Amino acid sequence: MSLSSALSQRYPAYTGFAAVLSGAGLPIYIYAPKYYADTYGVSLTALGAVLFGLRLFDVVQDPVLGWVSERLRDSKAIAVSLGALLLAASMIALFAVAPLIDPIWWFGLSITGLFTAFSFLMINFYAQGISKVADTENGHVRLAAWRESGALLGICLAAAAPTLLMGVAADPFAMFAYGFAAATLVAAIFMWREWAPTSTMSDPTPIREIIADPLARRLLLLALVNATPVAVSSTLFLFFVESRLDAPGFEGPLLVLFFFAAAVSSPFWSALAHKFGEKPVLLFAMVMAILVYGWTLTLGAGDVTAFAIICVLSGATIGADLTLLPAMFAKRMSIISPNGGQGFGLWSLVSKFTLAFAAVLLLPLLELQGFVAGTDNTAQVLTLLTVLYALVPSLLKLLAIALLVMTKLED
Repeated sequence: MSLSSALSQRYPAYTGFAAVLSGAGLPIYIYAPKYYADTYGVSLTALGAVLFGLRLFDVVQDPVLGWVSERLRDSKAIAVSLGALLLAASMIALFAVAPLIDPIWWFGLSITGLFTAFSFLMINFYAQGISKVADTENGHVRLAAWRESGALLGICLAAAAPTLLMGVAADPFAMFAYGFAAATLVAAIFMWREWAPTSTMSDPTPIREIIADPLARRLLLLALVNATPVAVSSTLFLFFVESRLDAPGFEGPLLVLFFFAAAVSSPFWSALAHKFGEKPVLLFAMVMAILVYGWTLTLGAGDVTAFAIICVLSGATIGADLTLLPAMFAKRMSIISPNGGQGFGLWSLVSKFTLAFAAVLLLPLLELQGFVAGTDNTAQVLTLLTVLYALVPSLLKLLAIALLVMTKLED
């Protein structure tokens, strides 16, 4: 769509808000466990247990937040602003404030506040997108292109910031936290007008009706299976670069390269989906992801250049996942649950559960086998790290492909 049209519809406000939200999502899962393990000596098993416990809490919390979202009308702007304040304060507590109690408990409390705010904001944000585009032709894919490009840009910035700040700040994570808090408040101000009730808003949809819908159920299952490979590789990314590739110091640049490729690819996936349809384009991206994971299995110490190419290719496939799947789900919600709150409460739960699944299984398993970050590990442990990082996601992607092939979508 033309830039003037996008500006008139305030799509850039969605880009900015998505950037902030995404910066509080995946990068925090990547950085926070390693930060607390390195800085405060917290065990990987304990960190994995806390993250998994938080996801069990989300089983109840996210559907409730979706229920609340659908019942907010004139007060939505105020509720979202309070959520933004909680998000900013929790980020500062997580990285910029020395633990006032035992570090593992401080980690648990601050990250619970962070992801509670994240869930509430994300549910309202995606639900508002449904109301905004309603049944406009290709509206969901167009908005997704602006929204997910912003989300991936936010991931890039959040992934790069700690590394870039290491040369200019005594405590780069603290500076990142304060910068993130400021950006959150600015994004919330620009989105304020968008929370006004729209003419397309309808009565809340019971969550049981969404779960009872076969297509919505299949899309949620597909999102769960397809996001798990990303969760696995994201959880182990820093450890893989530092230990398997024996390339300490390259973690930040490679992570930025990965997410930058995802951000740049997002508009192209959207354009391809507009021409060929979401399903075939997403299938192509999934097959491409498996081939890239297969290449990763062959890497060893010093293969930084090859892994940089892999980061570009795998990042591009993630761009397809993050752009097309939410748009497909939003299309279905516009039919069965126009307010979208309950539906995206479930979507939020599914998205975050995959990260908890990865943390609670992979981190303790590595620690049990003797893996210690930042030290010389045995060849057997490094082989396990490679298998978990590349082979497990490949098998999960094959399952996701089978699910998508069996899923019948409307035109």
